[in-house]
Amino acid sequence: MAPAQGSEAPRRIPTYQELRERDDGPRGSSWGVFGPDDQIGTLNFIGAEQSAAATALVRDGTVFDLDYPINTFVPSIAGTRPETEHHVFSNNPNHRDDWLDRFYLQSTSQIDGLRHMRHPAHGFYNGVADDLIVANGPDLGIQLLARHGIVTRGVLLDLPRYYESIDRPFDVTTNHAVSASDLQGAADLHGVNLRRGDVLLMRTGWAGHYLALSADEQAYLRSHWGSPGIEQSHEMLGFLWDNGVALLASDNAGVEAFPVDPHSEFVDPDEPLPERGPSHNGMLHRELIALLGLFLGELWRLDELAAACAADGRYEFLLTSKPLAVTGGVGSPPNAMAVK
Repeated sequence: MAPAQGSEAPRRIPTYQELRERDDGPRGSSWGVFGPDDQIGTLNFIGAEQSAAATALVRDGTVFDLDYPINTFVPSIAGTRPETEHHVFSNNPNHRDDWLDRFYLQSTSQIDGLRHMRHPAHGFYNGVADDLIVANGPDLGIQLLARHGIVTRGVLLDLPRYYESIDRPFDVTTNHAVSASDLQGAADLHGVNLRRGDVLLMRTGWAGHYLALSADEQAYLRSHWGSPGIEQSHEMLGFLWDNGVALLASDNAGVEAFPVDPHSEFVDPDEPLPERGPSHNGMLHRELIALLGLFLGELWRLDELAAACAADGRYEFLLTSKPLAVTGGVGSPPNAMAVK
């Protein structure tokens, strides 16, 4: 019998190398690992045991908001999301109500749901048909995350501090590729071991740097795009899957190093450029989301949490996230908090 969505993950999880060698589904995919009808992917790594254990990490009760406010990154970094308009009205002098126009669910801090990206050859996660990915349709929708909720251990890896510790240059305006060994090195420096069901927070310093720039400087950076992030490699995919990461979130606009590595095997030289928006050719989004069912978070607010972790030496904490219950939603603000 297939495990229920949101139940404990099966005791035996194949390694990433085993997934790459499978012949009963797309190679490198986790399709079927959590059941033939599963639609929450690596969220299956978070069960009652992980949630309960994470609450024991709370010591002084300090809460850190991990969401930037709506419209923080305006003009749109991607170039396709207009500014959200907030309207307030009243039915009588003692009443107020409000609504949003042009509210793009992935315009600021966000979680990418499993319908955010399909694999060019294999389609959406776990073989969900393309014609089911429609507005108000439930398949792979963000409401599934809202229903499950995310209550688990969060682990912060502070890359600028790590690179400083090994005297390695790090320029936040370039596509500095973060390797699996870099992530492990940062974990070792911070004294944490990754466990199945963790939310991994990767601080690059990009958002803080970008928001400190003038409007003209931001415009220049958007037109000369460069951002550090995870490298496009099977080693990275193996690191995240084999460590049981439920969600990888960063403070940059795409989690990955961008522009992508043009020499990686994930680049299709024959893929045409999109009519609008950035090209996803060569990005690991397709492998992480569509093949492994691993959730991504972008533009999370991590600087204050990183400073607190550096001050007390504790890089693990209770993390909660409750995405919006938008049936068929592609993504959502994370509504995330860390509690130390």
